[in-house]
Amino acid sequence: MQQFLQTEIVQVDALCPEADIIERAASLLRNGEVVVFPTETVYGLGGDAFQPAALERIFAAKGRPFSDPLIVHIAHEGDLEQLTRHIPEAAKRLAKAFWPGPLTLILPKGERVPKLVTAGLETVAVRMPRHPVALALIRALGSPIAAPSANRFMHVSPTTAQHAYDDLAGRVPLILDGGPCEVGVESTVLDLHSDVPTILRPGGVSLEVLRTVLPDVQPPRPRPVHEESRQEEQQAQLSPGQMLLHYAPSVPLLLYDGSVAHMRTAMLRELERRQRQGERVGVLVADEDLPIFEGHDAILYKLGSAQNPSQVASALFAGLRALEEARVQVILCRNFDEHGLGLAVRDRLLKAAGGKIIEV
Repeated sequence: MQQFLQTEIVQVDALCPEADIIERAASLLRNGEVVVFPTETVYGLGGDAFQPAALERIFAAKGRPFSDPLIVHIAHEGDLEQLTRHIPEAAKRLAKAFWPGPLTLILPKGERVPKLVTAGLETVAVRMPRHPVALALIRALGSPIAAPSANRFMHVSPTTAQHAYDDLAGRVPLILDGGPCEVGVESTVLDLHSDVPTILRPGGVSLEVLRTVLPDVQPPRPRPVHEESRQEEQQAQLSPGQMLLHYAPSVPLLLYDGSVAHMRTAMLRELERRQRQGERVGVLVADEDLPIFEGHDAILYKLGSAQNPSQVASALFAGLRALEEARVQVILCRNFDEHGLGLAVRDRLLKAAGGKIIEV
């Protein structure tokens, strides 16, 4: 992998991106380099989807196994013809309803798509981002951009340019800073190649909203926790973000589930126990939980109201990174309801906790 002595962060107007800045980034991509750019979900680490050398740089910069496929980002629905050999009628309906936006569709792979993009599978993941900077960059390049999240593999996804810099400084030449990401969790990945359309990764488009267009969409299938989850790295994944340990901070996260009262009580007991042992404890709290934990000398990060899952989703990854930076030794967190983006929040918390839940 090519090492860069300096990674430059360049601010770009999130609504009306400057043409010269976009062209500078596109020029790097044409030459097989990688660039970090904002989307409405999280920051992406992009390379030309049809250049194998650029794809290799993506995997090298992230430390990502080749068994984890990439999502290809397009700027026009017509670009699908370059990527898939067949566009199902359901895909057309979903694209009309949700693109541009945080929905990724799993479709049959076209012949032009490199195997590095798809982890050798016969399917390809495609979405059209909603962020003006991302769309401008794809159009300026004149080619689809393959882009996972712009962080080290399995670490917390970045929702600001600084987060991406913290993980990838010296590994990429350029980061376009378009400000904080709006959605805060990755796109929903919907498998249209299976017999029944099934969510592989919940994200920025909820199950309830998808069913308004495609009523037979199925929720993610539960996956058992097993001790040898690291073996997943050697097996091709149908979708990014399916490993049981993912989106994880560098310190343990303890995830509690049960009634709100029971979760609060159990978390408070664990907080007090660890503080007696001299540990520095971080707690992710909803606004409604704040009075319970104030005054206990923990490091608190507010996620917003538990009744507003979109607000919680937007703050989640930033909260995990903030508690990391505060040098806590453990993070405590309650679970959230599944409605709306709550399903995506629960998915990210479960994977940040390594697939383990403390039932109370």
